[in-house]
Amino acid sequence: MGTSNNRLSPRQKMINLMYIVLTAMLALNVSADVLNGFTQVEEGLTRTNVNVEQRNRALLMTLEAFTQQNPEKGKPWYDKALEVRRVTKDLFMQIDSLKVMIVKEADGADGDVHDIRNRDNLDAAAVVMLNAPKFRGKQLRLNVEAFREYIGSLMPDTVKRNNIFKTLNTDPVLKKGTLVKQLWEESKFDTQPVVAAVTLLTKLQNDIKYAEGEALQAIIGNIDAGDIRVNELNAFVIPQSRIVMRGSKYSANIVLAAVDTTSRPSIFINGNKLANPRGLYEFTPGSTGKFDFAGYMEVPHGDGTVTKLPFKSSYTVIEPAATVSASMMNVLYAGIDNPIEVSVPGVPMSDITVSMSNGSLVASGDHWIAHPTNVGAEAVVTVSANMDGRSMQVGSRSFRVRKLPDPSPYIEYKDGNGSTAHFKGGKGFSKGALLAAPGIGAAIDDGLLNIQFKVLSFETVFFDSMGNAMPEVSSGSQFSSRQKEQFKRLSRGKRFFITRIKATGPDGITRDLSPIEVIVN
Repeated sequence: MGTSNNRLSPRQKMINLMYIVLTAMLALNVSADVLNGFTQVEEGLTRTNVNVEQRNRALLMTLEAFTQQNPEKGKPWYDKALEVRRVTKDLFMQIDSLKVMIVKEADGADGDVHDIRNRDNLDAAAVVMLNAPKFRGKQLRLNVEAFREYIGSLMPDTVKRNNIFKTLNTDPVLKKGTLVKQLWEESKFDTQPVVAAVTLLTKLQNDIKYAEGEALQAIIGNIDAGDIRVNELNAFVIPQSRIVMRGSKYSANIVLAAVDTTSRPSIFINGNKLANPRGLYEFTPGSTGKFDFAGYMEVPHGDGTVTKLPFKSSYTVIEPAATVSASMMNVLYAGIDNPIEVSVPGVPMSDITVSMSNGSLVASGDHWIAHPTNVGAEAVVTVSANMDGRSMQVGSRSFRVRKLPDPSPYIEYKDGNGSTAHFKGGKGFSKGALLAAPGIGAAIDDGLLNIQFKVLSFETVFFDSMGNAMPEVSSGSQFSSRQKEQFKRLSRGKRFFITRIKATGPDGITRDLSPIEVIVN
């Protein structure tokens, strides 16, 4: 530009200088207006955050009320809503703390977010948010991104999810007149007046609260999204027991079932699709026993999804009878183990319960052991079967309780084959076997019972040549030395008697047993 030859008068120079001063003063006034505008926006956003918080709290209360009425259906969604509230609150409080730090950086330790004095300070926001080593702006960006992804995962509606992503966008920013993109935190807080930085953070809080509200709305909407729609109500009879015996009680629940006649589920049993469209499964069993069947039901939902619901059940075909028998005899004996066998056709042993009057029963493997109490009275064995969780009496039998019969005394010896044998009198007995025998025993060994008794004492009676009786007493079951001396003097054809035998058995009763006549071969 060429140099002007026109020289300005002092008056013109003064006018130009005043214009410059007025322009500067006008610029200062615009700046003050802008700062005041930020303050007004900040106050408006704060009021909006309070209103949004009230709305979100109302949504949570709605979900809480539903959960109290239907805990099983509502609790999983209510727990998810509480988690959304917790995550939102953590990020909201972090932003609150950043606003406080920026204001105190500008106004000092007594700085108040609601009354900022140095609103035009251009350094405080950058110092707090961008300076090392904390890089609080970067950390805030990462937390916002994590929050955005978390909230987005709860939004089934893609349009609303994309709105959340746009609202909480943290991508680098290309400012007008620049060639290189700035990081999100730099574009927000570098050379930014304090009041503007605080307002931007309040706006971010508002966006976070908006995202929280959208997530809560989505959670409430998801509660019924997978529900099955119905257009027909029917009454059905469901028996409580799949086992019915003659003379027993039939019980059934009358229930209301809702179905969708336009979209009936597909039912598969044991791999085969059920032909009956109404789900009726029926057949005629050909044998007794317990049988299982399983399958699944494919149920269509209103949102287009299909749920596969597995099921399994069982049924038992039985005859109306119970079998009760004593393993060894048709009576029960006091003082010993009496094995009892019980069976109910078609019912497993684990589902059978057996009880007895006048005594006790103890399970032992696949049978029971009866211990009757009072001799001469009846013991009634009662059998119950567990059928579908309900105990049903299926049979009983009475047994007469008897005292154990008296045992037979004997002399134990070895026969010609080396086997143990019992000599019970009434025939010849070799002198060698007699001398080798230690004493006498007593037992019931009639083929049904095999019960040992304990011999307490006995007496041997010998006769001299004049026919006089010579008794010898033994304490216990062993022959005494005096008795064995008498055995040695016996000659062929001589005889003696074992008498006054006392023995006790498992019932604790002491008995007097019949004598044994011994004839020496």
